[in-house]
Amino acid sequence: VASPAAAQESGPTLTDLLEAQGGGTDRNWYDFDILAAGVEVAGLSDALDDPNADLTVFLPNDRAFQALIVDLYGWKYWFRGEAAILDKVASLGPETLATVILYHAVPTQIDSATALSVPRGTALTTLQGGDIRVFPKARFGTAVLADNDRNDVNPFLVRSKLDIAAANGFAHGISFVLRPIDL
Repeated sequence: VASPAAAQESGPTLTDLLEAQGGGTDRNWYDFDILAAGVEVAGLSDALDDPNADLTVFLPNDRAFQALIVDLYGWKYWFRGEAAILDKVASLGPETLATVILYHAVPTQIDSATALSVPRGTALTTLQGGDIRVFPKARFGTAVLADNDRNDVNPFLVRSKLDIAAANGFAHGISFVLRPIDL
């Protein structure tokens, strides 16, 4: 899949966009604070900061990470704040975080119009090495991204968070964390 248009020629990189989240937690579950901290813990800031890269990054919001932690550690985490969820995400360790975050990045620029027009089941190879399959739902203005966890809910593109342009690619908000393995 190749995008018909490139992102901005200059301006903020994908790392800059994540750093603009403030570097801490807040009460807004629909921004990307936890992902921004995860990128830092995993040591991936430089990879997303390369101005010569052509990337598409799928950004799980803070609520998506909460759902992941609930699935991994139990229902009590539905009642915890962002700081507790961030601590639990960080406890997964830099290597695990790097694997998960790289599974959210594709080495080509894909805008939402392209994502909504690809054939059903189109595979995208991620920087982690695994594949994500795209199932466009053009009628609803979104697409479902099928990951490698066969028995869990697949994320979809969040319509209000599409085509976030950066100097080195595009970012799209998604509803759940993509899983590179069957958990």
